[in-house]
Amino acid sequence: MTFLERLERGFVALNQGVIMLMMMAMAVLVFTNVVTRYAFGFSLNWAEESSRYLMIWVTYLGAGLAMREGRHVAIEYLQGLLPERLAPYARGVVALLILSFMGTLGVLGVQIAQFAWRQRTPVLGLPQGLVYLAIPIGAGLFVLHFLIVLRSYLRQRPNAIDVEDLAARAHIGEPRP
Repeated sequence: MTFLERLERGFVALNQGVIMLMMMAMAVLVFTNVVTRYAFGFSLNWAEESSRYLMIWVTYLGAGLAMREGRHVAIEYLQGLLPERLAPYARGVVALLILSFMGTLGVLGVQIAQFAWRQRTPVLGLPQGLVYLAIPIGAGLFVLHFLIVLRSYLRQRPNAIDVEDLAARAHIGEPRP
């Protein structure tokens, strides 16, 4: 395994580990809050706010990982109609649009985090900018993940559209490949 492959694996593992810890913390906080509310008659108001902010961070930090696994919605119908020699160019345009969008999201995320930094969260009293930092950090991680898989993304050919297969997979309860 090359140094770059080890670095990539470490990057992915670190990203997954942080998300896993955040999700575990959310689960513990929500479960504890439900138990205290219904069993003891009081609620931990800080647990709800913490869980909400953790969910925001998990969403933004996980976007790049989801993209690597093809978990985002993608419309490849038009690419499937193109001649095979033009498909990489169409994917190149899509890649530029994705990178432009994520770059814009990152810049605007930094701006909103700076703007909100002096505001405090209602219960925890943390700088509101900490919550908004999830946006540029998540966008940056997404770009890193995307750049790592960009070569294989550009070479990928969308599958031919099989209408009967799509209709068959649309039935609830049937496993999807």
